[in-house]
Amino acid sequence: DEQAEAARLVAEFAAEAVRRGLPTTRLVAHGHDGHGRYRTPLTGWYVDRARTRAVDAEGRFYLLLVPPSLRARLFGAVPRPSPAPLVIGAGGRDGESIPLRALLDRRLAEG
Repeated sequence: DEQAEAARLVAEFAAEAVRRGLPTTRLVAHGHDGHGRYRTPLTGWYVDRARTRAVDAEGRFYLLLVPPSLRARLFGAVPRPSPAPLVIGAGGRDGESIPLRALLDRRLAEG
């Protein structure tokens, strides 16, 4: 099952990041429309350069895109964990995709 495999990869990444002592950071969500940055209660590691995908210290995957709202602007947003895809960016408009394992390995290598 692809979801189970992706969840295993994400959990392994989090465990290895903790083992290596990679510092976590407070994660910030972005508006779906590309505007606005919203505080979240989450800490973890961004795993893509756009900082829209992250893994928390418990090994859950997040897509850090939220509906823009005044409430989120004032009080922060609380993104929910989502199933990680085995291929990030598949079917995207820019045509660029990367296997989840490669993305997570690259993040570990970057420290």
